Amino acid sequence: MRPTTAVTATNRKRFRDHHLLHGLLAWYVVVWVFLAIDPVDRHDWFLENILAIGLVMVLVVTYRRFPLSDLSYVFLTVFMTLHAIGAHYTYSKVPLGFWMQEWWGLERNHFDRIAHFSFGLFLAYPLRELFLRRVGVRGFWAYYLPVSGILALSGFFEIIESWVALLVRPELGEAYLGTQGDEWDAQKDMTVAVLGACITIMLTYALSKLGSKKSLPDSP
Repeated sequence: MRPTTAVTATNRKRFRDHHLLHGLLAWYVVVWVFLAIDPVDRHDWFLENILAIGLVMVLVVTYRRFPLSDLSYVFLTVFMTLHAIGAHYTYSKVPLGFWMQEWWGLERNHFDRIAHFSFGLFLAYPLRELFLRRVGVRGFWAYYLPVSGILALSGFFEIIESWVALLVRPELGEAYLGTQGDEWDAQKDMTVAVLGACITIMLTYALSKLGSKKSLPDSP
């Protein structure tokens, strides 16, 4: 019998009995509300939060019919927290990015790179869970499709950002894109997102193989 893993196990807890999810939701709401107070650029904050709030609503609405594993919810919460920080300061003005710029002599604030890397690192696992349980993929495709999906989503969001930037006033569009004068910013963002996804998928594969070996009976 195949061992049950976090990604293949269906979470059957009712929301009112799911204490971990209560804690994660409470954490995100408190952080979001706190960071919604006096953001650096209110208009940019609003644009950044449209998709974030949409994702939260999707997770809430689909919980009864398609609950994710606890680990997926933890990963999603970590990424959403980083996004909330970026939305508060605008990604090009997050203090952590300026500290990194000063410490390591970088040419620009790289917090947006951290966020895009985290997008792949933390969302590849929930995406793999979606492919496993809804599409029923196995083997090579169970590891390839999450990485490909992160690349596709990264490109999709870059396209959305470019169109939004064209529709709003120039200074708001520049703040929303956060390119900081780098003409290859979109490509670099997509690259680090795929790198993050590859790390997660490789770790998932390694742990899966390790778990399979431990589940085998000892040789006589």
